[in-house]
Amino acid sequence: MTETTIVNCPTCRKSVVWGEISPFRPFCSKRCQLIDLGEWAAEEKRIASSDELSDSDKWSEEQQ
Repeated sequence: MTETTIVNCPTCRKSVVWGEISPFRPFCSKRCQLIDLGEWAAEEKRIASSDELSDSDKWSEEQQ
């Protein structure tokens, strides 16, 4: 017998079964998946870094 893993949707916090039954996992639906994608695209979310400049900013400065 396998154990069922339940996670919370990152967007709405609804419980989601982590498995084939949930095709949008970890999201509960396509809607929540697209909301999250939109937040990343609008740069409302980002991965924290220790540097103020991005790698592309450093590259452009070195080229000058």
